[in-house]
Amino acid sequence: MNDFFKGKTVAVTGGSDGIGKALVTLLIQAGANVATCARTPQKLEQLKTLFADKPFWCVPADVSVYEDCKHFIEGAIEQFGCIDILINNAGISMRAELKDADVTVFKKVMDINYLGTVYCTKLALQSIINNKGTIVGVSSIAGYRGLPGRSGYSASKFAVNGWLEAVRTELIQEGVNVMWVCPGFTQSNIRNAALNEKAAAQGESPLEEGSLMSSTECAQHILKAIEKRKRTLVLTFTGKRTVFMNKFFAALTDKLTYNFFYKKGKLIK
Repeated sequence: MNDFFKGKTVAVTGGSDGIGKALVTLLIQAGANVATCARTPQKLEQLKTLFADKPFWCVPADVSVYEDCKHFIEGAIEQFGCIDILINNAGISMRAELKDADVTVFKKVMDINYLGTVYCTKLALQSIINNKGTIVGVSSIAGYRGLPGRSGYSASKFAVNGWLEAVRTELIQEGVNVMWVCPGFTQSNIRNAALNEKAAAQGESPLEEGSLMSSTECAQHILKAIEKRKRTLVLTFTGKRTVFMNKFFAALTDKLTYNFFYKKGKLIK
């Protein structure tokens, strides 16, 4: 990584785990001023200790709460003077079929994944416009292809993709780059924290985490795409294949997706 991020202020939501933590670490190493937020104060305290001598600021926040987002964004600007790049990374998943899921699952997922992105982007927008910066949404392949057992998650990521595309078009004359990133399955805590049918964390992953792309590798791809001011980034061969297949062979992809997630009529992934 060259000096692109050196001296720039980057705000990352959900920076205490997984892809978010990897982004924070790489950005600090690249010489950026980094602000982050997360819902777990203890994990943020660990980051404070780790980056005690670095230009790093963090605060507990739930991005589904507008006032928390306001406190985070305004605090970052007060701390560093501006925000050049906003990476909307905070998110939550779910694992429950529609017939079993309580409606609170869908509201919670949408509030965090979609409205959290809207709140933080709106609050940081003028600073980013002033600096002709970048807005990033960490979305998902589920934002291109609806996934069974994750219908609320897919809905939230479709919303993020469409919203960012609209915002990108609105800002086309402002010198601001808007990008949405769609990792495939990546090593992170998101599946352990995914909501079950009762809106509680399921506490386990249905996937072989060790075989997935690492959070650090994913973060490296994201930062490289930011530097190149890309429009979209779809990661992993499986992710790219899924987007292609769903666009041109949708009915077949329905069947292939079902066969991947189900065994003998039971959701297994």
